[in-house]
Amino acid sequence: MSIPTLTYRPILNTISSNIRQRAVVKTTSSVGIIRHFQASRIAFKQGADAESDILRAQRKLRPSSPHLTIYQPQLTWYMSSAHRITGCAMGGALYLGAMAYLAAPVFGYSVDANTVVSSFGAAPEAVKMSAKAILALPFTFHASNGIRHLIWDAGKCLDIKGVYNTGYVVLASTVIGTAYLATM
Repeated sequence: MSIPTLTYRPILNTISSNIRQRAVVKTTSSVGIIRHFQASRIAFKQGADAESDILRAQRKLRPSSPHLTIYQPQLTWYMSSAHRITGCAMGGALYLGAMAYLAAPVFGYSVDANTVVSSFGAAPEAVKMSAKAILALPFTFHASNGIRHLIWDAGKCLDIKGVYNTGYVVLASTVIGTAYLATM
């Protein structure tokens, strides 16, 4: 009995190995591909979430771009920033003045020309000159720098030397114009 059993087991092993090989071929041919795509999609989703968490953590440690500490301060970007700031400040002051003019009668104040002139005239000279200088500085700078931009729009002074020369002219005209308007 042991001989037929010995001969029978290798046949079973051979049959089972053939079935296993066919099953492996079938699995890799159709089902395995489907499983591969499903598994890779799931792995991709998990990887993307993990990667985005890592990127968020890295972005928190990174300075905002462009970070001003990596640039050497230059006249051009100081003047560009100042041009935008003075434009916004003058526009904001105009809107606030208009709103104050409209809202003053509601609160019992008078903002007519006679009241403003008499209030300003009663102030000490230092206050008058300071107030005029505070109002004149952004106006003269923005106007002078606006002329500089018009020169650039005409295609002139666009090289580095011209840009810096016009910048220095704007700064000088701002100082002279502010002093002139403050002493009027």
